[in-house]
Amino acid sequence: MGDFRYKEVPMYKKYIVRLSDEERGVCQEFVKKLKGSSQKARRARILLKADAEGPGWPDVKIAEAFNCRVQTIETVRKRLVTEALSWRLEGKKRQTPPTPPKLDGEAEAKLICHAVGKPPAGYGHWTLQLLADELVALEVVDSISHETVRKTLKKMA
Repeated sequence: MGDFRYKEVPMYKKYIVRLSDEERGVCQEFVKKLKGSSQKARRARILLKADAEGPGWPDVKIAEAFNCRVQTIETVRKRLVTEALSWRLEGKKRQTPPTPPKLDGEAEAKLICHAVGKPPAGYGHWTLQLLADELVALEVVDSISHETVRKTLKKMA
């Protein structure tokens, strides 16, 4: 059986990496000081190895060296040519969060009013669960966890 880890790579590359001195310096800074996340440092290393003015390694060799797919190298290469350097190193940011927030501004205001107000009869103070139950009872939200209440109150403090 042959080694099928890498697909056939064409002889030409659509996106050639040519780093300016400034870009090369930024990438070397990320690698040297491990500034930022490990993904940023990895992308910086990939760009440095793919640089046509530098080592100019082929994608297969870079993928092997950094234990990733050739497609990852091609994507980083493409982003270098089509996007800004900071975006290339940072990665793609989400436009919207994966789940919408449970509480909007009005609901947060109601939560805070209850939290600073008098607790229900029989209780010395508001607990997170009591606040969550109160928001559901007032039909501010359909359901909410005490953890969401905690995070919202912590954000306000």
